[in-house]
Amino acid sequence: MMHAPFEEQALPPWRRAVLKVGSSLLAGDGGLSPRNAVHLSAFVHAAHRQGREVVIVSSGAVAAGRGLLRGSAMSGAAMAERQALAALGQARLMTFWQGLFAQPVAQVLLTHDDVRNRRRYLNARATLRELLRCGALPVVNENDTVSVDELKLGDNDTLAATVAALIDADLLCIATDIDGLYDRDPRTHADARPLHTVADPGEEIMTMAGGAGSTVGTGGMRTKVLAAQRAGAAGIDTVVFNGTRAAVAQMLGEDRLIGTRFVAARSRIAARKHWLRHAPVETGAAILADAGAVAALIDKGASLLPIGVVDARGEFRRGDLVEIACADSTTPVARGVTQYSASDIRRIAGRRSQQIADTLGYSYGDVLVHRDDLSLLAEPSHEVNDV
Repeated sequence: MMHAPFEEQALPPWRRAVLKVGSSLLAGDGGLSPRNAVHLSAFVHAAHRQGREVVIVSSGAVAAGRGLLRGSAMSGAAMAERQALAALGQARLMTFWQGLFAQPVAQVLLTHDDVRNRRRYLNARATLRELLRCGALPVVNENDTVSVDELKLGDNDTLAATVAALIDADLLCIATDIDGLYDRDPRTHADARPLHTVADPGEEIMTMAGGAGSTVGTGGMRTKVLAAQRAGAAGIDTVVFNGTRAAVAQMLGEDRLIGTRFVAARSRIAARKHWLRHAPVETGAAILADAGAVAALIDKGASLLPIGVVDARGEFRRGDLVEIACADSTTPVARGVTQYSASDIRRIAGRRSQQIADTLGYSYGDVLVHRDDLSLLAEPSHEVNDV
């Protein structure tokens, strides 16, 4: 069935992206097939040559596990069977991806609690950032071996959007087996029109993609639109493209898109800055810094280090949003997500970063509030890159 083709358009500028690859692109005869993964990996290689970072969110563990048990039927409840297949297939899935890259591939399995518990959320983000920093390729999947339906993050489209927000990505790329979003189901309507750009993936777009309870949908696009909504709320653009076409993947590596682009309402930086500035903080919670540390925050865009901290006011936990104020003033100069609790900060205030582990017996990193998790409330004396 012939349809109007998608027109080429430019990708938005990006430095860090999440690439979601569904099981339909990886499944082969009784296991995993590299047929589509080869040209998707070429896109990742191109990104790395350009100094960019990519995290892959990959399905396929269950399919890989099933391939290991050719002809062997599994007994038991459907949930237990799926979890067992995932456990069997995870190692093969990682071996599959490692075979496509020279750089080390790192497996990251996330659960519901990892993104809802503030401490585990920060731990997961720190791990992913460190993997990217050291040049590894993170491959993320939900930990289906231990997840249950009531506590699942959802489908891997949703997981990919969650990971994109987790790592402060600029772009979410969803590889699928259809060219993009159409105004009606292209499988049954020859006159279906491609939607090149979607500025507001609201109710009308969701209807096109197959609303709640729909058994039609446009090539399984509903979960992709939901993922675009989630990513857009974090200021991240989403692109949906046909991952079965090598030429499309190659063009993606050249910052050209054949597919649908979902445009976020505001930039990632603006979305995060808005949240940091306007989300409620813990009542009375603040980190008190000396004048030198405050000047470094305002004029140099620096992170907040323990050596520049005088005290902590109120009670707060690691991962809470708190105000940062000069010790001799009650007016906050910034807001940020703290890597340490109030009690921890009181113990390490004034110390060097290298002394954190010796003082506390553990360390969550060298900084109390990272500049990526901080937004200024005071105006700098010259232009700096606020986050």
